[in-house]
Amino acid sequence: MVIALISAPSNLGLRPPQPSSVPGCAKAPEALREAGVFGRFAEFGALDAGIVLPGRYTDDAAPGVLRNQALIVDHARRLAERIANVRAAGHVPLVIGGDCSLLVAAGLALRRAGRYGLVHLDGHTDFRHPGNSAVCASLAGEDLAAAVGRHWPAIANIDGLGPYFQAADTVHAGCRESDEHLAEARGLLAMTVPAVHVAAGPASAVATDIGAALGRPGLAGYWLHLDVDILDPQVMPAVDSPDPGGLDASQLTAMLGVLSPGAVGAQVTVFDPDLDPDRKYAKLLTDILAKGLRNLGAQTRRDSTSRATNWRSGS
Repeated sequence: MVIALISAPSNLGLRPPQPSSVPGCAKAPEALREAGVFGRFAEFGALDAGIVLPGRYTDDAAPGVLRNQALIVDHARRLAERIANVRAAGHVPLVIGGDCSLLVAAGLALRRAGRYGLVHLDGHTDFRHPGNSAVCASLAGEDLAAAVGRHWPAIANIDGLGPYFQAADTVHAGCRESDEHLAEARGLLAMTVPAVHVAAGPASAVATDIGAALGRPGLAGYWLHLDVDILDPQVMPAVDSPDPGGLDASQLTAMLGVLSPGAVGAQVTVFDPDLDPDRKYAKLLTDILAKGLRNLGAQTRRDSTSRATNWRSGS
Protein backbone atom coordinates (compact mmCIF):
# COMPACT_ATOMS: atom_id res chain seq x y z
CA MET A 1 0.00 0.00 0.00
CA VAL A 2 1.55 3.28 -1.16
CA ILE A 3 0.46 6.86 -1.80
CA ALA A 4 -1.08 7.39 -5.23
CA LEU A 5 -1.21 10.94 -6.59
CA ILE A 6 -4.25 11.96 -8.64
CA SER A 7 -4.21 15.22 -10.61
CA ALA A 8 -7.55 17.03 -10.55
CA PRO A 9 -7.08 20.39 -12.33
CA SER A 10 -10.53 21.79 -11.67
CA ASN A 11 -11.33 25.49 -11.32
CA LEU A 12 -15.09 24.92 -11.63
CA GLY A 13 -16.01 25.97 -8.11
CA LEU A 14 -14.42 29.43 -8.19
CA ARG A 15 -15.71 32.79 -9.32
CA PRO A 16 -13.81 34.40 -12.20
CA PRO A 17 -10.98 36.65 -10.94
CA GLN A 18 -12.02 39.25 -13.54
CA PRO A 19 -14.79 39.43 -16.13
CA SER A 20 -14.08 37.11 -19.10
CA SER A 21 -11.15 35.43 -17.30
CA VAL A 22 -10.88 32.05 -15.55
CA PRO A 23 -9.28 31.07 -12.24
CA GLY A 24 -5.70 29.86 -12.49
CA CYS A 25 -5.81 27.03 -9.94
CA ALA A 26 -6.55 24.51 -12.70
CA LYS A 27 -2.85 24.87 -13.52
CA ALA A 28 -1.77 23.84 -10.02
CA PRO A 29 -1.15 20.10 -10.55
CA GLU A 30 1.25 20.69 -13.43
CA ALA A 31 2.91 23.68 -11.73
CA LEU A 32 3.52 21.51 -8.67
CA ARG A 33 4.77 18.69 -10.88
CA GLU A 34 7.27 21.13 -12.39
CA ALA A 35 8.25 22.23 -8.87
CA GLY A 36 9.04 18.62 -7.99
CA VAL A 37 6.11 17.42 -5.90
CA PHE A 38 5.55 14.22 -7.90
CA GLY A 39 9.27 13.49 -7.87
CA ARG A 40 9.54 14.06 -4.13
CA PHE A 41 6.70 11.64 -3.44
CA ALA A 42 8.16 9.12 -5.87
CA GLU A 43 11.18 9.00 -3.58
CA PHE A 44 8.84 7.63 -0.90
CA GLY A 45 7.50 5.01 -3.32
CA ALA A 46 4.40 6.94 -4.42
CA LEU A 47 2.61 6.22 -7.68
CA ASP A 48 1.20 8.58 -10.29
CA ALA A 49 -2.49 7.63 -10.60
CA GLY A 50 -3.18 9.90 -13.55
CA ILE A 51 -5.47 12.83 -14.17
CA VAL A 52 -9.22 13.43 -14.01
CA LEU A 53 -10.00 16.34 -16.32
CA PRO A 54 -12.93 18.70 -15.69
CA GLY A 55 -15.19 20.23 -18.29
CA ARG A 56 -14.62 23.72 -19.66
CA TYR A 57 -15.15 26.52 -17.14
CA THR A 58 -18.16 28.77 -17.77
CA ASP A 59 -19.31 31.68 -15.66
CA ASP A 60 -22.93 30.54 -15.74
CA ALA A 61 -24.18 31.02 -12.17
CA ALA A 62 -27.92 31.65 -11.92
CA PRO A 63 -30.44 31.88 -9.08
CA GLY A 64 -30.63 28.50 -7.39
CA VAL A 65 -27.82 27.06 -9.52
CA LEU A 66 -24.11 26.98 -8.81
CA ARG A 67 -21.56 28.21 -11.31
CA ASN A 68 -20.60 25.17 -13.46
CA GLN A 69 -22.97 23.00 -11.44
CA ALA A 70 -23.53 20.24 -14.01
CA LEU A 71 -19.81 20.09 -14.75
CA ILE A 72 -18.98 19.90 -11.04
CA VAL A 73 -21.35 16.98 -10.55
CA ASP A 74 -19.92 15.17 -13.57
CA HIS A 75 -16.35 15.73 -12.43
CA ALA A 76 -17.20 14.71 -8.86
CA ARG A 77 -18.57 11.38 -10.03
CA ARG A 78 -15.53 10.64 -12.19
CA LEU A 79 -13.02 11.75 -9.56
CA ALA A 80 -14.89 9.73 -6.91
CA GLU A 81 -14.55 6.68 -9.12
CA ARG A 82 -10.80 7.26 -9.47
CA ILE A 83 -10.41 7.69 -5.71
CA ALA A 84 -12.39 4.50 -5.12
CA ASN A 85 -10.29 2.56 -7.63
CA VAL A 86 -7.06 3.75 -6.01
CA ARG A 87 -8.31 2.64 -2.61
CA ALA A 88 -9.56 -0.68 -4.00
CA ALA A 89 -6.03 -1.31 -5.29
CA GLY A 90 -4.80 -0.91 -1.73
CA HIS A 91 -3.27 2.55 -2.12
CA VAL A 92 -3.79 5.90 -0.37
CA PRO A 93 -5.12 8.67 -2.65
CA LEU A 94 -3.55 12.12 -2.62
CA VAL A 95 -5.54 14.45 -4.88
CA ILE A 96 -3.60 17.42 -6.22
CA GLY A 97 -6.12 20.12 -7.18
CA GLY A 98 -7.67 22.25 -8.29
CA ASP A 99 -10.28 24.07 -6.21
CA CYS A 100 -12.22 23.13 -3.09
CA SER A 101 -15.19 21.74 -4.99
CA LEU A 102 -13.13 18.53 -5.14
CA LEU A 103 -14.28 17.80 -1.60
CA VAL A 104 -17.62 16.63 -2.97
CA ALA A 105 -15.84 13.93 -5.00
CA ALA A 106 -13.96 12.68 -1.96
CA GLY A 107 -17.20 12.65 -0.01
CA LEU A 108 -18.95 10.62 -2.70
CA ALA A 109 -16.15 8.07 -2.84
CA LEU A 110 -16.02 7.59 0.92
CA ARG A 111 -19.76 7.64 1.52
CA ARG A 112 -20.16 4.74 -0.86
CA ALA A 113 -17.59 2.85 1.22
CA GLY A 114 -18.94 3.52 4.71
CA ARG A 115 -18.85 6.20 7.38
CA TYR A 116 -15.79 8.45 7.42
CA GLY A 117 -14.81 11.65 9.15
CA LEU A 118 -13.40 14.81 7.65
CA VAL A 119 -10.58 17.12 8.71
CA HIS A 120 -11.08 20.41 6.88
CA LEU A 121 -7.95 22.60 7.03
CA ASP A 122 -8.82 25.86 5.35
CA GLY A 123 -8.40 29.60 5.76
CA HIS A 124 -12.20 29.90 5.57
CA THR A 125 -15.02 27.79 6.97
CA ASP A 126 -16.45 27.45 3.43
CA PHE A 127 -19.81 27.23 5.17
CA ARG A 128 -21.88 29.55 2.99
CA HIS A 129 -25.12 27.86 1.97
CA PRO A 130 -28.69 28.77 0.94
CA GLY A 131 -29.77 28.88 4.57
CA ASN A 132 -27.37 31.67 5.51
CA SER A 133 -26.71 33.51 2.25
CA ALA A 134 -28.57 34.87 -0.74
CA VAL A 135 -25.45 34.85 -2.93
CA CYS A 136 -24.61 31.14 -3.23
CA ALA A 137 -22.87 30.59 -6.55
CA SER A 138 -19.32 29.25 -6.08
CA LEU A 139 -18.90 25.82 -4.54
CA ALA A 140 -15.29 26.50 -3.54
CA GLY A 141 -16.64 28.82 -0.84
CA GLU A 142 -19.47 26.44 0.05
CA ASP A 143 -17.80 23.03 -0.08
CA LEU A 144 -17.86 22.22 3.63
CA ALA A 145 -21.54 23.15 3.89
CA ALA A 146 -22.27 20.90 0.91
CA ALA A 147 -20.17 18.06 2.31
CA VAL A 148 -22.25 17.94 5.51
CA GLY A 149 -25.56 18.25 3.67
CA ARG A 150 -26.40 21.95 4.07
CA HIS A 151 -26.75 22.97 0.44
CA TRP A 152 -29.03 22.44 -2.54
CA PRO A 153 -29.70 18.71 -3.04
CA ALA A 154 -28.25 18.84 -6.56
CA ILE A 155 -24.79 19.25 -5.01
CA ALA A 156 -25.24 18.02 -1.42
CA ASN A 157 -27.11 14.81 -2.25
CA ILE A 158 -25.59 13.51 -5.49
CA ASP A 159 -26.87 10.01 -6.24
CA GLY A 160 -28.80 10.10 -2.96
CA LEU A 161 -25.60 9.79 -0.92
CA GLY A 162 -25.74 13.01 1.09
CA PRO A 163 -24.64 14.03 3.56
CA TYR A 164 -21.22 12.75 2.55
CA PHE A 165 -19.87 13.41 6.05
CA GLN A 166 -21.88 13.81 9.23
CA ALA A 167 -21.36 17.20 10.88
CA ALA A 168 -20.56 15.36 14.12
CA ASP A 169 -17.75 13.55 12.27
CA THR A 170 -16.21 16.73 10.88
CA VAL A 171 -13.50 19.05 12.23
CA HIS A 172 -12.55 22.41 10.77
CA ALA A 173 -9.33 24.27 11.56
CA GLY A 174 -7.71 27.36 10.11
CA CYS A 175 -10.40 29.96 9.52
CA ARG A 176 -9.92 33.51 10.71
CA GLU A 177 -11.92 34.63 13.73
CA SER A 178 -13.68 37.20 11.52
CA ASP A 179 -15.16 34.44 9.31
CA GLU A 180 -18.85 35.27 8.99
CA HIS A 181 -19.96 31.64 9.31
CA LEU A 182 -17.68 30.63 12.18
CA ALA A 183 -20.42 30.66 14.82
CA GLU A 184 -22.69 28.40 12.76
CA ALA A 185 -19.87 25.97 11.95
CA ARG A 186 -18.79 25.92 15.58
CA GLY A 187 -22.32 25.03 16.66
CA LEU A 188 -22.63 22.12 14.23
CA LEU A 189 -19.23 20.51 13.76
CA ALA A 190 -17.43 18.23 16.17
CA MET A 191 -14.63 20.77 16.59
CA THR A 192 -13.77 24.16 15.10
CA VAL A 193 -10.37 25.76 15.67
CA PRO A 194 -9.60 29.21 14.21
CA ALA A 195 -6.08 29.83 12.95
CA VAL A 196 -5.20 32.09 15.87
CA HIS A 197 -5.68 29.16 18.27
CA VAL A 198 -3.66 26.83 16.07
CA ALA A 199 -0.86 29.37 15.98
CA ALA A 200 -0.97 29.69 19.77
CA GLY A 201 -0.56 25.90 19.76
CA PRO A 202 1.82 24.28 19.46
CA ALA A 203 0.22 23.32 16.16
CA SER A 204 1.18 19.66 16.60
CA ALA A 205 -0.77 19.53 19.88
CA VAL A 206 -3.84 21.04 18.21
CA ALA A 207 -3.54 18.43 15.45
CA THR A 208 -3.31 15.66 18.06
CA ASP A 209 -6.58 16.89 19.59
CA ILE A 210 -8.20 16.94 16.14
CA GLY A 211 -7.10 13.39 15.43
CA ALA A 212 -8.39 12.26 18.81
CA ALA A 213 -11.79 13.85 18.11
CA LEU A 214 -12.16 11.61 15.04
CA GLY A 215 -10.58 8.48 16.47
CA ARG A 216 -13.76 7.06 17.94
CA PRO A 217 -15.59 3.81 17.16
CA GLY A 218 -17.98 3.90 14.24
CA LEU A 219 -15.68 5.81 11.90
CA ALA A 220 -13.62 3.95 9.31
CA GLY A 221 -11.08 6.79 9.21
CA TYR A 222 -11.02 10.39 8.00
CA TRP A 223 -10.26 12.37 4.85
CA LEU A 224 -7.80 15.25 5.07
CA HIS A 225 -8.70 18.39 3.10
CA LEU A 226 -6.02 21.08 2.79
CA ASP A 227 -6.80 24.45 1.27
CA VAL A 228 -3.47 26.27 1.14
CA ASP A 229 -5.06 29.60 1.99
CA ILE A 230 -4.81 28.37 5.57
CA LEU A 231 -1.33 29.88 5.29
CA ASP A 232 -0.84 33.56 5.95
CA PRO A 233 -0.65 35.66 2.74
CA GLN A 234 2.85 36.76 3.70
CA VAL A 235 3.81 33.09 3.41
CA MET A 236 1.50 32.03 0.56
CA PRO A 237 -0.10 34.85 -1.46
CA ALA A 238 -0.75 32.66 -4.52
CA VAL A 239 -4.31 31.72 -3.59
CA ASP A 240 -7.79 32.82 -4.65
CA SER A 241 -8.84 34.47 -1.37
CA PRO A 242 -5.88 35.45 0.83
CA ASP A 243 -6.69 36.63 4.35
CA PRO A 244 -4.23 37.82 7.01
CA GLY A 245 -3.91 35.91 10.25
CA GLY A 246 -3.02 32.49 8.85
CA LEU A 247 -0.40 29.89 9.73
CA ASP A 248 3.25 29.87 8.85
CA ALA A 249 4.87 27.04 6.90
CA SER A 250 6.28 25.27 9.95
CA GLN A 251 2.92 25.27 11.74
CA LEU A 252 1.12 23.79 8.76
CA THR A 253 3.84 21.20 8.21
CA ALA A 254 3.59 20.17 11.86
CA MET A 255 -0.20 19.79 11.64
CA LEU A 256 0.03 17.69 8.50
CA GLY A 257 2.73 15.54 10.03
CA VAL A 258 0.46 14.62 12.93
CA LEU A 259 -2.79 14.24 10.99
CA SER A 260 -1.67 12.58 7.76
CA PRO A 261 -0.75 9.12 9.12
CA GLY A 262 -4.31 8.56 10.34
CA ALA A 263 -5.98 9.77 7.14
CA VAL A 264 -7.36 7.44 4.48
CA GLY A 265 -6.51 10.03 1.82
CA ALA A 266 -6.06 13.74 1.27
CA GLN A 267 -6.48 16.58 -1.18
CA VAL A 268 -4.64 19.86 -1.74
CA THR A 269 -6.51 22.81 -3.21
CA VAL A 270 -6.54 26.47 -4.40
CA PHE A 271 -2.89 27.09 -5.12
CA ASP A 272 -2.93 29.50 -8.11
CA PRO A 273 0.18 29.44 -10.34
CA ASP A 274 -1.00 32.59 -12.13
CA LEU A 275 -0.09 34.43 -8.92
CA ASP A 276 3.32 32.77 -8.70
CA PRO A 277 5.23 33.92 -11.82
CA ASP A 278 8.69 32.95 -10.55
CA ARG A 279 7.46 29.60 -9.09
CA LYS A 280 8.73 30.54 -5.64
CA TYR A 281 5.54 29.53 -3.90
CA ALA A 282 5.15 26.28 -5.84
CA LYS A 283 8.53 25.25 -4.46
CA LEU A 284 7.52 26.25 -0.94
CA LEU A 285 4.27 24.30 -1.18
CA THR A 286 6.11 21.29 -2.59
CA ASP A 287 8.38 21.29 0.44
CA ILE A 288 5.45 21.58 2.87
CA LEU A 289 3.60 18.70 1.21
CA ALA A 290 6.62 16.43 0.91
CA LYS A 291 7.47 16.89 4.59
CA GLY A 292 3.94 17.00 5.99
CA LEU A 293 2.29 14.27 3.89
CA ARG A 294 5.10 11.80 3.35
CA ASN A 295 3.46 9.46 5.89
CA LEU A 296 -0.07 9.91 4.53
CA GLY A 297 -2.11 6.87 5.45
CA ALA A 298 0.76 5.22 7.31
CA GLN A 299 -1.48 4.17 10.19
CA THR A 300 -4.05 2.87 7.72
CA ARG A 301 -1.32 0.92 5.98
CA ARG A 302 -0.07 -0.57 9.28
CA ASP A 303 -3.61 -1.50 10.30
CA SER A 304 -4.20 -3.14 6.92
CA THR A 305 -0.97 -5.15 7.20
CA SER A 306 -1.85 -6.17 10.75
CA ARG A 307 -5.32 -7.34 9.73
CA ALA A 308 -3.86 -9.35 6.85
CA THR A 309 -1.24 -10.94 9.12
CA ASN A 310 -3.85 -11.83 11.72
CA TRP A 311 -6.10 -13.35 9.04
CA ARG A 312 -3.28 -15.50 7.67
CA SER A 313 -2.31 -16.68 11.15
CA GLY A 314 -5.92 -17.41 12.08
CA SER A 315 -5.87 -15.05 15.06
